[in-house]
Amino acid sequence: MEKDRVTWEEYFMSLALLSAKRSKDPSTQVGACIVDDDNKVVSIGYNGMPRGIKDEDLSWNKGEDLDSKYLYVCHAEFNAILNTRNGSALNGCTLYVTLFPCNECAKAIVQTGIKKIIYLSNKYENSLETRASKKILTLAGVKIEEYKGRFKKVILK
Repeated sequence: MEKDRVTWEEYFMSLALLSAKRSKDPSTQVGACIVDDDNKVVSIGYNGMPRGIKDEDLSWNKGEDLDSKYLYVCHAEFNAILNTRNGSALNGCTLYVTLFPCNECAKAIVQTGIKKIIYLSNKYENSLETRASKKILTLAGVKIEEYKGRFKKVILK
């Protein structure tokens, strides 16, 4: 029975993976889950368009000029931070995220006091944004760990 029980890390990453399923991004669905020291979920988020804007009103393409999703999409970590009722509640928390944070999200993570990141994928690790993110997080003393749990995806039927 004990071998079937999920660890806290597996549980929280599964919540991030499930949250990612809410994203309408056709190429990269990302989810995040923020947890406090008592293993209580503080907030969750996924990548999506800003509140009040219909998903179909803006492009989900990687296009150019105003036709690029990168100009509009709020990242999962950013949404999870913004979804909290009390920003100070994030001080000392752990962020579980399905994709390593970009440099912009790294700044928000540091500013809110999140002290640890557990990430599932780092498929953009050689990009300038990810390298800058790692530098920001390291300089700020945020612990960074790759997820080592058994579950790497959530399948909904």
